[in-house]
Amino acid sequence: MRAAVIRAFNEDLSIETVPDPVCPENGVVLKVEACGVCRSDFHGWTGEHPKVKPGDILGHEYCGTVVEAGAQAKHKVGARLIAPFILACGSCPACQTGVSNTCASQIVPGFGTPGAYAELVAVPFDHNLVPLPESMTPALAAGLGCRVTTAWHALTDRANVRAGEWVAIHGTGGIGLSAMLLAKMLGAQVVVVDVVDEKLEHAKSLGADAAVNAIKENVASAIHDITGGGAHVSIEALGIEATTNASIDCLRILGRHVQVGMPAGETGMMTVNMRDIYGKQLSFFGTRGMPAWKYPTLLDMIERGQVDIRPMVSREVTLSGASAELAAMRGPTPPGTAVITDFTQ
Repeated sequence: MRAAVIRAFNEDLSIETVPDPVCPENGVVLKVEACGVCRSDFHGWTGEHPKVKPGDILGHEYCGTVVEAGAQAKHKVGARLIAPFILACGSCPACQTGVSNTCASQIVPGFGTPGAYAELVAVPFDHNLVPLPESMTPALAAGLGCRVTTAWHALTDRANVRAGEWVAIHGTGGIGLSAMLLAKMLGAQVVVVDVVDEKLEHAKSLGADAAVNAIKENVASAIHDITGGGAHVSIEALGIEATTNASIDCLRILGRHVQVGMPAGETGMMTVNMRDIYGKQLSFFGTRGMPAWKYPTLLDMIERGQVDIRPMVSREVTLSGASAELAAMRGPTPPGTAVITDFTQ
């Protein structure tokens, strides 16, 4: 099969012909129809993720058609499926109590096992996979990736966002834009924060109530003014110290901060405003992924038109084009996300 392989960190991926994956007994092999290009991939491509090494294949936001099924697989050849990026074992206490995104035996393609920047991908624990709605294109399904699902879990299960509340979102990349669209669907008021005016205007055109440019304004002061006392919920969508502290500082008393952005490499250790957390009696939540059992409800909600996530996907690229998308993440990126849909180039 054709695949995009890391041969050296921070260099273009190598487009190679590599052996087809072996079908797991408890899973399937998918012919990849689309795969998102995610900032988490960027951290692997730069060498900041401990599980990514030269010779690996990235790609954890994918959908496809089953071309081979193992003896213990749940799904059959021909099924069109979408995959959560966390493949949970299904039998441990975390899985049995509904929090499979915390499974200690989880497998994440692209981070320790070959991912979906390739024509084929092996998927163990295929009970995690969910049928792809007929009305949903592969590009849109891959665009859900970890960004829409992670944002949904962050807003509903972690922060318990309620209608009428103010939600601040720091960073309007894939996660941030997803969180904005979903928070509006939940009836919240949303203020977005970024350093790129084009992305802020894009978010406002899609429904954001207010926008703050972090270069031009003091974020916390601006949000306190906009919201009349501070946000009820603040979503950090980058994983860096500056935005984490801005998220904490912009909250009102008893506010809820949700750390969605992945702190990677040197940003993994931060100095945060513990005085505000203590003094304002804030709640500080971490979150990662979404349990697989929540996928059907989210997909059904999207299919019925309760939320339009089509603005999430702004670019469809070739397999070889993934390198340019990753390199662009070194600086401010344009609105929307990129999805690989052509694996022949």
